[in-house]
Amino acid sequence: MNLNKLTTEVVVYNIESALNAQKGGADRVELCDNPGGGGTTPSSGTIQVLSQELDISLFVMIRPREGDFYYSELEFEAMKRDIERSKELGADGVVFGILTKDGNIDVGRCRELVTLAQPLQVTCHRAFDMTKDPEQALEACIEAGFDRILTSGQQAQAHDGLALITDLVDIADGRISIMAGCGVNEETVEDIVAESGVCEIHLAAAETRPSQMDYKNVQIAGMGSTSGKEYLVDIASESRVKAIREKALKTREKAINKL
Repeated sequence: MNLNKLTTEVVVYNIESALNAQKGGADRVELCDNPGGGGTTPSSGTIQVLSQELDISLFVMIRPREGDFYYSELEFEAMKRDIERSKELGADGVVFGILTKDGNIDVGRCRELVTLAQPLQVTCHRAFDMTKDPEQALEACIEAGFDRILTSGQQAQAHDGLALITDLVDIADGRISIMAGCGVNEETVEDIVAESGVCEIHLAAAETRPSQMDYKNVQIAGMGSTSGKEYLVDIASESRVKAIREKALKTREKAINKL
C-alpha cells in the first residue's frame, strides 16, 4: 500500500459512466447494477465490455440482492460463481461483504470468498457500516484478508462519519486501506482527505442527462419503479470526477508536505 498516493474510485452503473470516469482521471471504477438498491452484481456482458475498453482498474460488485448482508447458502453459492465469472471476464477486483445475524463480519465466509478471488484485489463494501462494533469489524476484515474497507464512518454520509473514519485509519496503521465513500463531492472532499488521512476515496460524481431519443411517448412515464425517468439517463460526470479528484490530490499533497 502506497500511503503517499491517493486513489480515486468512481462507482458506476453503466458503460457510459465508466468511460466518463476514466476520462475524468479516475484510477478505478466499481461496477454495479441497481443503484436504487445500493448496488448489486452487474451483467456479465457489461463486465466483459468494460474489461476490454478500460485502461484503469475494474472492480465488480458481488451482491446477489439488495437489502441486508446476511445471505442464505444459495445466495452464498451465487456469490462464489459471480466471483469466478468476474475473474474469467477480466475484472481486476471484486467488492463484497457478508455479516452474521448479530451484526459482525462473517470472517469464515468472507475469507472463503477472498481466497476464491485471488489474485484479484478485494474490497469490503459498506456492509462494514452496518456492523455493531467498527473496531472489531476492522480486525475481522484484516483477518479475512480484505485489501480495503469502504466506509462512511457508519453514518449516512462520510463527512458526518469523519471522526470514526479518522480513528479507523489510525487503528489500521497501514494493515488495510480505509476508503472514504458516500457523499464525497466538491464540497466535502477536502475536509475528508485532510482530516482523515485516507489514501482512497469513493465517489459517484453523478449527473443526469436527457435521452438522445428523437421520438418520445409522453403517455408512458412508469415502466420501472422510477416513474418519469424513461427519457433520462443517470451517469457519472467526467467534469465532476476531474474536479473532485483534483481537489483531493491537492489536499493530499499539502498534507504530505507538512510531514
